[in-house]
Amino acid sequence: MSDSLSALLQAAADRRSDLVSRLIAEDTNTYRLFHGSVEGVAGLTVDRYGDLLLVQSFHQSLEDAELDEIRRFYAGLLPELQLVYNDRSGKNSRINNSLSLAEQAVAEENRVAHELGIRYHIRGRHSGQDPWLFLDLRAGRRRVMQLAEGKSVLNLFAYTCGVGLAAAKGGAQFVMNVDFAESSLAVGRANAKLNSLATRPRCVQSDAFAALRQLSGIGQPKMVRGKKMPPFPTLEARQFDLVFLDPPRYAKSPFGVVDLVNDYQALFKPALLCTAEGGMLICCNNVAQVDGNAWLESLKRSAEKAGRTIHAVEWITPEQDFPSSDGQHPLKIVLLHV
Repeated sequence: MSDSLSALLQAAADRRSDLVSRLIAEDTNTYRLFHGSVEGVAGLTVDRYGDLLLVQSFHQSLEDAELDEIRRFYAGLLPELQLVYNDRSGKNSRINNSLSLAEQAVAEENRVAHELGIRYHIRGRHSGQDPWLFLDLRAGRRRVMQLAEGKSVLNLFAYTCGVGLAAAKGGAQFVMNVDFAESSLAVGRANAKLNSLATRPRCVQSDAFAALRQLSGIGQPKMVRGKKMPPFPTLEARQFDLVFLDPPRYAKSPFGVVDLVNDYQALFKPALLCTAEGGMLICCNNVAQVDGNAWLESLKRSAEKAGRTIHAVEWITPEQDFPSSDGQHPLKIVLLHV
């Protein structure tokens, strides 16, 4: 098993050689080193975040010998990195392996990683479960940075505001990040302070439905069917030149249900109404079993019902450190010119 695993890790490193050279030239030291679902060990991922080597297993726990082999392999290839292992093979992909005190200190150490010239706070472990930067979305952040100059940008389900930072770095004149979790927005604000930005992004803690309904002009009542809604910030209706919509697979709140499989349109319509005529709406769907072409057709039908025209479509494909055996990436990103 050790020899086979080492061979797989080496093959993955060889395939990324040219990509890594390009990323380093762009001031990027965050990328996926091993994408196990395609590269030979289902459920195993190995990511570099600056000087952190983050190993995660999602289908089954790594055996001690397997983890030791990974540690030895990357100690030879990238000796400057510190390894943290998160076993997420249990229920809801929650981290469930304990660490020694020394390992815990390494995992919780504050770090800074770079992507496309932007600096991000990183920790191997924190109060949440996911890393503070999703690496498969780099292609989306790159495209936003290319498009953002002089534009107003709305970043929905912003998490730690990576897309908003990319927009600000790209010269956007106004950026609004919306997320329900104040803890995520706090990281986003800290990220903004790390960087020299002409525009300081605004962070709004709000349920996305409440924010979208207000921004789109639909309106969010404080009482619904006789029931008082939770507090939400008041926002003036406005449209944006560029809207980025990256919801989780499923989430439920008093304001509505996020369901990327059965009802993406519930979010898509108000997001479309927030997008100015002649503007752009970038939509993400991270559910592997959703067919990209069928999903796009559903967006086109929804736009037609909303009285808006999609003038052009551009697929944004995850970069080469997230390979696909059939070209059907789990993360689908589509840019709509509306």
